[in-house]
Amino acid sequence: MKIENYIRDIQGFPKEGILFKDITPLLNDPIARKKCLSILVESLNGQKIDKVVGAESRGFFFGILLAQELNAGFVPVRKPKKLPYEIISASYELEYGLDSLEIHTDAIKKGDRVLIHDDVLATGGTAKAVCELVEKLGGEIVQCNFLMELTFLNGREKIKNNPIFAAITY
Repeated sequence: MKIENYIRDIQGFPKEGILFKDITPLLNDPIARKKCLSILVESLNGQKIDKVVGAESRGFFFGILLAQELNAGFVPVRKPKKLPYEIISASYELEYGLDSLEIHTDAIKKGDRVLIHDDVLATGGTAKAVCELVEKLGGEIVQCNFLMELTFLNGREKIKNNPIFAAITY
């Protein structure tokens, strides 16, 4: 089974000139979803994980599944003003301006072994911001883990000091 067969291309979404990689067919198929989860878990080679950090919002889908499979805690990293407790934040560049992500200050303890998960590694801005948040809290990044990597955008360069895995590359 090729999980890339469950990724649908949507031309012009969310704006003209973008080819969006839609993961909803993958999420909708229990066999393909389970296969994808096993690929992501196997990439860790049995390493112990204390926390899985999922980036808003599509990183939550497999992030929570990974946490369940790895018997680890799940930590959501969210856009501003979405988390109710004390937070720290990290900014990242968008095509036109800045955005930021936030994490609860008590979500990761010093020395926690952390798996960072998101659906796609594109320009690397989001992944870099998530790495910064984990490191600020004292977490040890075991791997940055993605469903897909868009290699032509060179996002890997922004997080190259961490182990990186993508189940599919484009």
